[in-house]
Amino acid sequence: MLEVQFGQATDFGKVRKNNEDAMGSFVPASRRQKRSHGYLFAVADGVGGMDLGEVASEKAISVLTGEFAHAQAGATLNGLLPRLIQQANTAVHNCSLDPQYEGKKMATTIVACAMRYDQAVVSHVGDSRCYLVRDGKARQVTQDHTWVNEQKKLGLISSAEIPDAVSRHALIRSLGPEMFVSAETTTLTLQPGDVFVLCTDGLHDEMEDSEIAAIVSRKQSPGDLAAELVARAVEIDGGDNTTAQVIRVSSVERVGMYRGRPYRLPTL
Repeated sequence: MLEVQFGQATDFGKVRKNNEDAMGSFVPASRRQKRSHGYLFAVADGVGGMDLGEVASEKAISVLTGEFAHAQAGATLNGLLPRLIQQANTAVHNCSLDPQYEGKKMATTIVACAMRYDQAVVSHVGDSRCYLVRDGKARQVTQDHTWVNEQKKLGLISSAEIPDAVSRHALIRSLGPEMFVSAETTTLTLQPGDVFVLCTDGLHDEMEDSEIAAIVSRKQSPGDLAAELVARAVEIDGGDNTTAQVIRVSSVERVGMYRGRPYRLPTL
């Protein structure tokens, strides 16, 4: 049976007067629900420079977690998650048409991780990230949807130049501005001991991957580790809201698929 522990933390930082980050989760209430739905974790970062970043991020998280809870039992996660992100995008986009928000522009990033059996599906839009920490090493699962990252892919800028680039936070994809958005989705096979970190740029801009891995590899509760990550990022700079979720995989359930249905694999 898939078993996970998780914790989360957020901080306004040293400069901002409000928190435009949001986070949410769906934790199954029974063994049956673990197999029918699984777990969901998500972090969003309202886009600064627009009017209502905090409204956009809260709306996206609310729609995503709410719709996941009511999704059809056994729905394929790598099809479900990007579809729910599109629903969240539509909800944020429609907020700008609401009379109380009319004329206001809003947008948010989002990164979500759904887990069931021995699989994790990560889907994202924008530059909030997911890391997988395995055997003490961090792997960045997501790729930032930013102008500088596109320039890096084209060889126009190096990784070393990105932190000083003026446009390093300029997004090429986010929830809200357009009617439709394309989420980038990755599927991973879980192993006991894996740790996932979902975070906003207030954290990953300030900390090296190796430092993130070193902190979350400690034998502490995920809640304490999330708080330590956030506190460390704020200590380094604190110029932005900072949010982290830490998910530790305790055990997994190995399954195979036959005609779209899971079946348990024999234990060796």
